[in-house]
Parts: sequence; C-alpha cells; structure tokens
Amino acid sequence: MLLSTTKKPSLGIGLYSIPDVARILNLEPSFVRRWLNEYWGNRFKFGKKNFSSWGAGREKAIHFYTLIEFYVFYQLRKQGLSAQSIAKSHEIIARELNTQFPFATSTILTDGRKILYKIDNTTIINADNTKQLNFVDIIEEFCRQMDFGKDRLAIRYWPLGKEKNIIVDPHHQLGQPTIKNTNILAETLYRMHTSGEKINFVASLYNVSVKDVTASIEFFKKAA
Repeated sequence: MLLSTTKKPSLGIGLYSIPDVARILNLEPSFVRRWLNEYWGNRFKFGKKNFSSWGAGREKAIHFYTLIEFYVFYQLRKQGLSAQSIAKSHEIIARELNTQFPFATSTILTDGRKILYKIDNTTIINADNTKQLNFVDIIEEFCRQMDFGKDRLAIRYWPLGKEKNIIVDPHHQLGQPTIKNTNILAETLYRMHTSGEKINFVASLYNVSVKDVTASIEFFKKAA
C-alpha cells in the first residue's frame, strides 16, 4: 500500500532532512530547500497531494518515495524540461498508472522533449493530453542506480552506482546510507577514518571490506 500524506514517519519508509537529501543526491542544500519547499510544497498540484513530509523549515523531513521522486524530477530538469511540464506529466502518469508516486516507478523515461512512460517493451506514451504513441530507443539512466520491487516502485537507491556497496534503503537505518547487507552506517566508517583511524583497521573493526570503507569515504567526500 502506498503512503499517504498523513502517515507519521516509521520504519520502512525512510526519514530524510533537507541536508540528507542534498548529501544523498549530491546537490546544493539551498537548491534542495528551494525546490522541495517552493515547488513541491506550493506550486505543483501534485505537491499538496503527495508531498509526504513532517515538520517545517529546517526541521522538515521527507520519506523515501519523495526522495526518489525528487531525484527523477531533478534529472528531468537537467534534460531541459520545464517544471510546469513535469508537474502536468506527473499528474497524468499518476492517473494512468494509478499510483501516488509515478516518478518513483521504473516506467519513467524521457527523450528531452516529452516525459514518457513504458506500457510494454516497445510502446511509449507521451505523458501529456495527446497520449500520442511513440516508438523510441531510450536509455533509462536513472534506473541504473535503483532497485525496484514487484510493483515497480523504487525500493533502494545506489548513490555511487551498483558496483559499490553504499545503498539507501528505507528498511535500514531509516534510509540513511549503509553498507550493503548490513545496518552499518557509511557515515560511521567515514567518521572513524577522518578521526585518524587507518582504512584497514576500520574495515577489520566493522567486519567489512576495505572497498566498503573507501566507498564510504568517497561518498561523503563527494557530498562535502
């Protein structure tokens, strides 16, 4: 069952402050704050309906689906689509797919002009009122850093790519970055190293690989 806007934060849905979102997605906090507050919270029609958040101002926090939707929104903006067209497409796709969080599904694609979604392996529909069919070859870039469940909703995000073991999973540590298959916070490994401990020692202490420690260091240095 999808989350409602009234649900309180709990295990399995994640909990992310604006600084968390900025760090995980490697964005400027001021950018995240402006877009989440001004557009998600006020201007977009779907924002008022689907923006599950708690608190206000610097204390505002969001859940995992909103984190992923924001990531997809940002990627679509990078492709040159307007905020207004993204909002309209979000509304249409949500209705067509019967989901509150269409941008957190594996069906979202873009060709840089229209927002599209997949209805089978070859047929793509324009997410606008024309619903014109398209047959296009599109690389689903954002999907490469995500895992999806049977319902096609995002369940994990890999901020450094799947070749490294840093994952954002709402079922582990409230969705903060952890080491794959553990509850060990990547930040814990990073902080121990920055406090002066050697990488080999940190890896041995937490029974993880040296690669896991170096990936944690890479993630937090990249986010700094």
